[in-house]
Amino acid sequence: MSGVINVYKAGGILIKDGKFLVTRSNGKDIFYAPGGRIEQGEDSESALVRELEEELSIRVKKEHLKPFGTFFHPGAGEEHLTIKMDVFLVEAWEGEIAPGNEIEEFLWISSSPPSNIKIGSIFGEEVLPRLKASGLIE
Repeated sequence: MSGVINVYKAGGILIKDGKFLVTRSNGKDIFYAPGGRIEQGEDSESALVRELEEELSIRVKKEHLKPFGTFFHPGAGEEHLTIKMDVFLVEAWEGEIAPGNEIEEFLWISSSPPSNIKIGSIFGEEVLPRLKASGLIE
C-alpha cells in the first residue's frame, strides 16, 4: 500500500437472520457491502445514508448507524488505489430492500460465503472475520 489515500468510502453492515448483505454492481463480478464514495462536503454517515437509499431503496437515520471500524486497503481489482472506509453497523432501516441505482444483485451471506462469489477486500478480509468473531453472523 502506498500510504496515500485515493478514495474515501463509507460502508454499511446490514444483518438479517445471522447473514450479512452484499451487493454486486452492474457489469462487475465482485460483491461489496452497500455504501460508496464520500462526496465533498459529506461526512461518512451522510454518505452512507444517501448510498443506502440510492442502492437499496431503504431509508436509514444517522442515529441507527453504529461505528464498526475504519479500514485501509488496496482497492479490490484496483490495487493501485488505497481506500479508506468508515464502516457502520446499520441497526435499523425503513423500507423493503430492493436493487436500486447501479445494483444488479444482492445476497445475504454467512461468514463462509459460497465459493463461486468474490467478496471485496475490506469486507472479505477485515469485516467478515470480525462479524463472525463477535457472533453477529453465522
